Amino acid sequence: MSEILVSGVSTRKYQRVLPQMAASAGIAKSSVSRALKQASAASLRELMERRFHDVDIVGVYIDGIEVAGHHVVAAVGLDDSGEKHLLGLARGCSENAAVVKDLLNSLVERGVDASVPRLFVIDGAKAMRAAIAQVYGEQALVQRCRAHKVRNVTERLPERERAQTKSVMHAAYKLSEKEGIVKLRQHAKWLQSQYPDAAASLLEGLEESFTVNRLRLTPALIRCLSTTNIIENPNGAVRRVTDRVSRWRDAEMVMRWMAAAYLEAERCFRRIQGYRDLWVLSSALGRSQSTSKVDLTTKAA
Repeated sequence: MSEILVSGVSTRKYQRVLPQMAASAGIAKSSVSRALKQASAASLRELMERRFHDVDIVGVYIDGIEVAGHHVVAAVGLDDSGEKHLLGLARGCSENAAVVKDLLNSLVERGVDASVPRLFVIDGAKAMRAAIAQVYGEQALVQRCRAHKVRNVTERLPERERAQTKSVMHAAYKLSEKEGIVKLRQHAKWLQSQYPDAAASLLEGLEESFTVNRLRLTPALIRCLSTTNIIENPNGAVRRVTDRVSRWRDAEMVMRWMAAAYLEAERCFRRIQGYRDLWVLSSALGRSQSTSKVDLTTKAA
């Protein structure tokens, strides 16, 4: 029943799709809502009690989403065989360092410990970066999302100037770390006189935009590890589900629905495109050789 409602069937249309369950769960809107509340609460508990001591998480994607005025930060982990795992959620009044730190501390307690090197992919928010440094310290390498960076820079430019800067940035990202940074610093210098805000945005966190280049990852891995697209896709599923809710009662309801929506999106998770090359990432991070057996016939996405 919970899966059907999360998929888009309203409580008013429940009778049409579940005639066999109607006798046990009821068809009244109120009874269906109560049953859904129990199911979504169980989903939230299941998500936040997950353990990862036996899962080798090599990468963590973190992104925030706002629903009904509530800011929620979500984390998706990437294991050494290329599988994605929904790690957890944290709620706050804004996407600040305390909220992200709460989420990261929860991950540490549940097996994503702070003594092992990992790559964190974030959208560039300073609060996220600060929280990662506080919890994971030097064991955390951070890659700033390039899609966010390009968008943040070009939004500060007039329309006629955007295409050129976008092309320069994409070309620089294909170079080595040193060459790419030099190229973008030169472009920022060119922008400085007329568009200082764009220049400042381009230079902010510049080195961490090239973390994947510094690690000398393969092109396939760079495509998957240089943006937060992997977590933004389930964020889109969450928005589709939550946009159908017309009345939000409280923050607890937001978290319950988001947990149910994320878990539904997780059903469609597939390996990343570059999963065959993840040994390169493990080696670059200084981790021991993985013992996981990768099925090379498994589809990726």
